[in-house]
Amino acid sequence: MRIAFHAPLKAPTHPTPSGDRRMARLLMAALGHAGHQVDLACRFRSWDDGERPGRHQRLADLGAKLAARLIGRLSRDPPDLWFTYHLYHKAPDWLGPAVSAALDIPYVVAEASYAPKQAGGRFALGHAAAGEAIARADAVISLTTADTECLRPLLSSPDRLTLLRPFVEPPAARDRASDRACLAGALDLPPDVPWLLAVGMMRGGDKQRSFRVLARALERLGSQDWRLLVVGDGPRRACVEETFGAIDPARLRFLGALPPERLAACYAAADLMVWPAINEAYGMALLEAQAAGLPVVAGRTGGVPDLVRDGSTGLLTPIGDEIAFADAVDTLLADPERRRTMGREAARVVAAEHGFTAASHTLDTLIRSLARPR
Repeated sequence: MRIAFHAPLKAPTHPTPSGDRRMARLLMAALGHAGHQVDLACRFRSWDDGERPGRHQRLADLGAKLAARLIGRLSRDPPDLWFTYHLYHKAPDWLGPAVSAALDIPYVVAEASYAPKQAGGRFALGHAAAGEAIARADAVISLTTADTECLRPLLSSPDRLTLLRPFVEPPAARDRASDRACLAGALDLPPDVPWLLAVGMMRGGDKQRSFRVLARALERLGSQDWRLLVVGDGPRRACVEETFGAIDPARLRFLGALPPERLAACYAAADLMVWPAINEAYGMALLEAQAAGLPVVAGRTGGVPDLVRDGSTGLLTPIGDEIAFADAVDTLLADPERRRTMGREAARVVAAEHGFTAASHTLDTLIRSLARPR
């Protein structure tokens, strides 16, 4: 089937790395792996933080014009299906519902979320549009169980909702000893001391708050020796680095944004992934770390419990609780064997339940069930 793909929050071609961009690319790849032709329909980004009056309406108007243009262009040779990834009140889908209705093709949405508390507020327009798009969809794919409760009331039939676990491609085999030796030499890191790893974009809001909780938690770990590798970049990098100002600089390494190969080396070489995950949808970096055999300490929020098995592949703490987070990290720092056991279980669970091939099969089965005769 020919599939028109759209990601209103962030296109898969967006220049800034993020978990959202990563999942968009993975969905396109999984659909392609199943034999479908996937074309990016439009790079239009409908995201609005609500800080600029009238912007939602301007985006809605622009979306209507783009939808009309797409209808004219695609009507000559329509795709078989429209697929929208990640829509919610801050990034509604102004294209898919109109285009799919005009072309009479199935409309599928993945990682849609609906927050009733946003009705009537500054995101009222986007909230209403997201709700209408979800209700109109022929199929809704939820990536976390946290979203399903609010999605179900919008659907005309419960069988329109499919749960698809976030997934990753199998990590390439790596030599941990070699990766650790290379990083130890390049970053002047003691190889016999536990290495903590944090991966996150350095922007305001929840990401910056997560870094703040992490810094405050690590300040409580003065009795143990460790090093922290921080991967990520963004407009608030200077502020993030200042957040760790009370920690001995010799313990910290800020590596900036890394290409996939170098990030994979960090996953392989580190001892523990640490990320407070404030208001995280689920956290692609948490999934990638576990796929590489790295145990996790994270905040219990959103879809994170769907990825991290508390007590088995890592430890989860109350969201924003720096004391509990510090205690969890301290517990695993003091128990290398438990870290290794958790890491092995993490790799096993990800391979068994979050695999690329299984996700491709699930998507293919769903997509083909919606096919309409020409």
